[in-house]
Amino acid sequence: MQAVKIYTTAVCPYCTQAKQILKAKGVEKLEEIRIDTDPQQLRTMMEITGRRTVPQIFIGQTHVGGCDDLIALDAKGGLLPLLNAD
Repeated sequence: MQAVKIYTTAVCPYCTQAKQILKAKGVEKLEEIRIDTDPQQLRTMMEITGRRTVPQIFIGQTHVGGCDDLIALDAKGGLLPLLNAD
């Protein structure tokens, strides 16, 4: 299974939803980066993604986007193949 990294904050309902979706798909290890406790990580996230909102989700080297993007990817059948890619 691909490594999953998610930029989050403590009080973000979309972050919680995205983590629940990923866990339901079998993701056991999730690298969570809290941008509310580390301002440098916010700057890093913005440089990498061009976005200011959380969550920002990476599966392997692929930037999936936010929670809505994750849901859309799953709805079109693309989430599990991406998670299970070599």
